[in-house]
Amino acid sequence: MQGVNWNLWHGCHKISEGCQNCYVYRRDSSVDRDASAVTKTQNFNLPVKRSRGGEYKVPLGSFVWTCFTSDFFIEEADGWRTDAWKMIKERSDCTFLFITKRIERIYDCLPSDWGEGYDNVIIGCTIENQKQADRRLPVFLSAPIKHRQIFCEPLLEKIDLTKYLCGKIEAVGAGGESGPDARVCDFDWVKSLSEQAKKADISFSYHQTGARLLKDGRLYKIDRRFQHSQAKKAGIDYNKKGM
Repeated sequence: MQGVNWNLWHGCHKISEGCQNCYVYRRDSSVDRDASAVTKTQNFNLPVKRSRGGEYKVPLGSFVWTCFTSDFFIEEADGWRTDAWKMIKERSDCTFLFITKRIERIYDCLPSDWGEGYDNVIIGCTIENQKQADRRLPVFLSAPIKHRQIFCEPLLEKIDLTKYLCGKIEAVGAGGESGPDARVCDFDWVKSLSEQAKKADISFSYHQTGARLLKDGRLYKIDRRFQHSQAKKAGIDYNKKGM
């Protein structure tokens, strides 16, 4: 399945501890851009753009990483989201994944024909500590969503997800924080999440180590180029039985 990035709007507001060293703010500051200004991008209609021959430019069956330089549920996008849902529905052949820290806004942001969810939409709820897990995940689990994933990124402390890892969750991901001011991620916290997911028979993925990884009492500073590959070398990913 081909992967495509679709950032239909750009910019966000920091709302919790995980936002402190946001990569969007870091990148935008390097080009003197205000990351707090939410704007529609030129790629807003990317999924339905067609070639001169009439074919979709985004290939059939693509996996679309959606709105990763903003939040799909951010308030400033309320006037644009209806058109976004229409494009997502039109491209029912593609799978769309977006993650949000604003899961409490879900009922204000869903299309009128959502029902129990679109088959081609995966919603990820991102959490960074126990406080946000306990605040966001009850809402996440009670909302009408067909495909749910939990993203523990940037992971800032040990988190107990046990009571949330029911059959409604399809996967859990974890990762440390990147950037020059990254906070430390303890590998034991990541291992704990992996073990919790495995016990519940839910897929787990260790996405990236982060820039500062504490493992076996030693602090490692890991270059951005190697943060993904080093995470995979840890060998703690888990695939749900039968997958």
